Amino acid sequence: MRVGSFVLAAQFPGQGEGEALHRAVRSAEVAEEAGLDTVWLAEHHFVPYGTCPSAVTLAALLLGRTRRIRVGTAVSVLPTVHPVALGEQAALLHHTSGGRFTLGVGRGGPWVDLEVFGAGLEAYETGFPESLELLVRWLRESSVAADGERFRFREVPVVPRPSEALTEGAWPELVVACTSPASVRLAAERGLSMLLGMHVGDEEKAEMVALWRRHARACGRSPEEIRGASHVSAGVCQIADRRVDAAETLMKTMPGWLKQGLEAHVTVDGRTRRMRDPLAYTELLCGLHPVGTPRLCADRLAATSERTGISRFALLVEGSGDLAATEENVRRLGAEVLPQLV
Repeated sequence: MRVGSFVLAAQFPGQGEGEALHRAVRSAEVAEEAGLDTVWLAEHHFVPYGTCPSAVTLAALLLGRTRRIRVGTAVSVLPTVHPVALGEQAALLHHTSGGRFTLGVGRGGPWVDLEVFGAGLEAYETGFPESLELLVRWLRESSVAADGERFRFREVPVVPRPSEALTEGAWPELVVACTSPASVRLAAERGLSMLLGMHVGDEEKAEMVALWRRHARACGRSPEEIRGASHVSAGVCQIADRRVDAAETLMKTMPGWLKQGLEAHVTVDGRTRRMRDPLAYTELLCGLHPVGTPRLCADRLAATSERTGISRFALLVEGSGDLAATEENVRRLGAEVLPQLV
């Protein structure tokens, strides 16, 4: 089992953006010290829900500050960037880190980001498959041309070529955030592992993994490739000597962060978006994920792995909103939970 942290650089009420970013960087450094497998970095624009606007940029910083831990994006929002530009950045980080970088991509939402970056609503509504296909080709081929609806250009060489970094065929790992059957099928068609959100429980995640496997088989993916898929389950982790104390920590802080963060999202076309109730959502997360004693957290992770077949986890560890408490949470995850999962 491979357990990592999920870092949003969340800006809690009363905090500055610099404080949120400093906590994000420190929690990642402590994650390596604590023996975690991966640091997953979220990306958001114009909202305090997450103050990191470029997950690949923060990944570059952390790869330079660490030596062992993997660093991944969870996720880079594909509709707002050119797939070739993102592919070049991924190849660069793949080469210079010795293969420690994972590129996670997602469709994002119908937010004002699409207007600001000139992508347009169609990039979100219909353009994701074309962008993903172009990105996959850039990471796996020696030269690429495009003749699609959104991207058209003559054949150009891929420089640096990702597969030359380590061994032939060792391109950067690419995972896709999946929230619907359509996105699950899209990932399965290309043999890409999924990143499944923290808002859904084990049963739904197990259904999505089963759908991925069925569709991968139907698309001609080999049994070895299907067995080798390494999906990622996002969740929340808060450790305390008593479960009630761990839950209380999150109930005191997360609703305020969720309220100001989610309410700040602005749709590009003025459509109404129903946001989750922050208190109820925090309660849901506490019930779904490893929140409690080290033993409870280990049992919860093991149960999720058994029910879903997922062996990788990206756990939000900054739910307290406090730097010292976040560092302690990460250290306890490494020292008191991971040994129970061996």
